This record gives sequence, C-alpha cells and structure tokens, in this order.
Amino acid sequence: MRIALTGTPGTGKTTVSGLLPFRVVNLNDLIRDGMSAGFDPERECLEADMDALEEKIEEIERSCGDDVLIIEGHFAHHFADEAIVLRLHPNVLRRRLEARGYSASKIRENVEAEAIDLILVEALELCSRVHEIDTTDLSPEEVASIITAILKREIEMPPGGIDWLGDPEIDLG
Repeated sequence: MRIALTGTPGTGKTTVSGLLPFRVVNLNDLIRDGMSAGFDPERECLEADMDALEEKIEEIERSCGDDVLIIEGHFAHHFADEAIVLRLHPNVLRRRLEARGYSASKIRENVEAEAIDLILVEALELCSRVHEIDTTDLSPEEVASIITAILKREIEMPPGGIDWLGDPEIDLG
C-alpha cells in the first residue's frame, strides 16, 4: 500500500519519515541518484523524471508485498492513492527555509504555497483518501505517532481544519 507523506518543503516530512516504523522512499534521494530530468535554474532545483520515479516506486513496492510503503516528498501525492499532508504555520515555515539558506524568491514561493493550501488541494484532487496534520506545535515524535495511528486506522485527520489565510499575522514577504 502506497502512502504519500507530502507537504510544502520545510514542514517536517524528512525528519518525521525517519521515525516511522514503515519502509520509506525519499523522492529527493531518488532524483539526486539519477532520476532527474535536468536542473531548473528559475526554481533552483532538479526536475523530477516522473516516469522513471514511477517505475522505481513500482519496483520497490513489489519487494514490499502488502506492507505499507511511505513515499516521502513534496510531490509524493502524485504516486499514491492515500496522502498525509503535513502543514506548518507560514511564519514558522519562513524561518525554517531562511535557516536552510533558501533564496528570497524560493522562500516566498513556498510560504505562499503553504498559505493557500496548494499541496493539500493537489492531494485532494489526486488521492482517494487524504489526512492533514498541523505540525506547528508538535514534536517530530508526536507527528510520527499521529501518522502511525492514522495508518493503523485508529484515528482520522480529515482535511479542512487549517486556514492560514484567516490569520492576519501571516507574513507572505
């Protein structure tokens, strides 16, 4: 079973994925390892070879059998029927991306994407089941525990409870 662990860059996907008791495929690692379609200088990142990624994920999935396979990355929802979308208050996201050394334009792009629910909307369009977790005030261990409970079908975290645009304190830069 493929599960996308997705969200805007900086929301905690990679950190949390390392705490999960499931097999995890990191899309950025696959892209850096040769599944790139080139470099996009405007967006300052490698472009994904979506067909090659799909083939690789299918290969990994066959080796997992019926077990859960977490696909982690900000576009992981393109490869799964179920998605868990991590969310983070845009002001906190801005500080994280600044600490990573992102350019001003890349920070603005990602903060705006988070503020308007871009990845959540994409996941709702592409996946049959979507969960949403606000990671702002949670530790990575707490988020991992929530994800594990979701995947064990112990809890539901339906989308629609987070509205950053209603917050007058948001700094879109």
